Amino acid sequence: MSDRFTDDLVAFLPNLRRFALCLCRRSDLADDLVQITAERALAARDRFDPLTRIEPWLFRILRNAWIDHSRRSKSQGQTVDIDDALVTDAPGLSVDGVRQTEAIWMLRRTEVAMATLPEDQREVMMLICVDDLSYREAAEVIGVPIGTVMSRLARARLALAEKLGIK
Repeated sequence: MSDRFTDDLVAFLPNLRRFALCLCRRSDLADDLVQITAERALAARDRFDPLTRIEPWLFRILRNAWIDHSRRSKSQGQTVDIDDALVTDAPGLSVDGVRQTEAIWMLRRTEVAMATLPEDQREVMMLICVDDLSYREAAEVIGVPIGTVMSRLARARLALAEKLGIK
C-alpha cells in the first residue's frame, strides 16, 4: 500500500543521511535529522509539487531541521556523545591489494580534508559532488543565488585540492 511519494522518500534516505552527517558530523544526530525530515516531508506531502524532483525539497527540509537544531543547542549548553569518545578505525575491515588500500587511504584523507572546510563550502560540495544536485537545486536547498553556490564550490574544490596535495 505504498505510493510513489513514499517510495521516493524511502529510496532517498541514504542520501539524506549522508548529507546530515556532512552537516552535523554525528551519526546519532544525523539519524535524528533524517527522521525529522521524513516526518516533516510526510506531513507536508500535499505541498510538494510532483512535477519537480523530490531530492532538493528533502534536502531543504533536512537543512532547515539542522538550522533549527543548531539554534536550540546554543541555549542548551555543551553535550558529549559517548560514541565519539569510543570511535575506532573500522574494526573488522580487511583489505586486499595495494589499489584497495590506496583507495581507502585516499578516501579517508579526503573525508578529513572535507571536514576542515568551512561549513558553507562543505555543504555545497556535498550537495553537488556527492548527492549530484544541479547548481540551481543546490541554490534552492541552501537559499542562496546560483553564483554563490558556484563560488563556494570553486573555493571548496581549490581548498580540497590544496589540502590533499593535488594542486
